[in-house]
Amino acid sequence: MSAKRQLINVKCLESNEVLKLKFQKLHRKVLDNVDPVSVINFFFQEAVISAANMKALMNIRDDPQRQCNELLALLHTSGNPQAFVKLYVVIKEEKSLEWLVEDIDKFTDQSLVDLLQQLYVSELTGKTSTHARLRPSPSVCLTVIF
Repeated sequence: MSAKRQLINVKCLESNEVLKLKFQKLHRKVLDNVDPVSVINFFFQEAVISAANMKALMNIRDDPQRQCNELLALLHTSGNPQAFVKLYVVIKEEKSLEWLVEDIDKFTDQSLVDLLQQLYVSELTGKTSTHARLRPSPSVCLTVIF
């Protein structure tokens, strides 16, 4: 794998971790506003969840909040390195949820700051970096300074 591709993978992992924390902190807003059926189908299509997961989630169709809650719990335990990046993407594509994307983009609290200040061992170089900061763009990817 090329060094550039490895760096992109590291940045996506970092983005996923930041988004995972943001989605956890904004859980209630996501639960109350995201249509779980469209998200479930997207996650199956993108191979984030299995057919068995999709079937189990679709079986609780009569309770959308519970369905969404189960999906979010599944994502938090899945270990998929892009689960929350993909959740962000599907929410961003929904025009009626532009306000939620704005909330996600601007969200910060001490736990997010703490996450960004933790020591980071780069998969690319194996060196330890003590400096990490968010890019000043609306993107959620991190820039790691070595």
